Amino acid sequence: VNYVIVSDWKLLSITNTYFNVSTVNVRPYKQRYVRKEGSCSVVFRHVPEEWLLFVNDIFTTLVEIRWRVMFLIFASSYILSWLFFGILFFVIALAHGDIKDHNNDPCVYEVRSFTAAFLFSLETQTTIGYGFRGMSENCMIAIIIVTIQDVISCFIDTFVIGIVVAKMASARKRAQTIGFSNRAVINLRDGYLCLSWRIGDFRRHHMVEGSSCAQILHTTVHATGEVNIAYEDLAIQQKDIILVTPTTISHRIEPGSPLYKMSLEDLRKADFELLVSFTYTDDSSGILHQSRTSYTVDEILWGHLFQEMIRVSKKHYRVDYNLFNNTAKVLVPVVSAEEYE
Repeated sequence: VNYVIVSDWKLLSITNTYFNVSTVNVRPYKQRYVRKEGSCSVVFRHVPEEWLLFVNDIFTTLVEIRWRVMFLIFASSYILSWLFFGILFFVIALAHGDIKDHNNDPCVYEVRSFTAAFLFSLETQTTIGYGFRGMSENCMIAIIIVTIQDVISCFIDTFVIGIVVAKMASARKRAQTIGFSNRAVINLRDGYLCLSWRIGDFRRHHMVEGSSCAQILHTTVHATGEVNIAYEDLAIQQKDIILVTPTTISHRIEPGSPLYKMSLEDLRKADFELLVSFTYTDDSSGILHQSRTSYTVDEILWGHLFQEMIRVSKKHYRVDYNLFNNTAKVLVPVVSAEEYE
């Protein structure tokens, strides 16, 4: 049986006592379908009624936009509402004669100019109430406008608080604390060739439970420009885990696996992307989250094993995250799992 020790750029093939060193060709760059941090390299264009869809689901739209855009929108909503009702109060005062005749019984006390009307609108909506501007009983229309403004201010405040809380508890933020190893590895486990990657939780408060999933993505671009995307599921050993300490997720390469007939040479020539994800429930918020990443063929190391990063002391299990991405070279057959069996 041929064994191999693989580095990033050189392939060392050992057969008996003869050594053959060859350089692996670097494949041309290909756009990822899923980036390493988990976002998808997909851009949607010419979506029918795109803006209408965003407006109909305005809550989700505001949760997904950037913080600075959200702050700009909410600041604008407050300022525009103050300005709008300030104009209404100024028009009421102008129509009632409060601007020209200061001896007239006003609709709103101490509102004799547009600046005063704007300040009264601001004080009403923010419930500041400095004490010398207030409603009178002389104008029913002004009383109705103040009532409408109070109701609208309650809606704006509720909407802002709900969006901020939802954005702070966003699943994307929690997903950033779940890390995947930079590389996937192929090695022997219990006599079987296995494809493995490591996953870890960087927070002290862990999730309730989690489930792993993996797929192989094949992207085919035809001469006509047509793009076909096909998925193949990978069976995972012990897919349901409680991620207290970093765990190695494994796929056993056995009959039925898309990698069953693939040797090291076939892997280097292959063109696919390994998509992995971890779906879990956070024990602090009870919200369902998902973290994901992808591995290209060049990021799958044949003949490597993840270094052990857990040590047992008298009081604790010590986890050294400096070793999270470290691998060690091991002897592994270069033939496919089918040939090895």
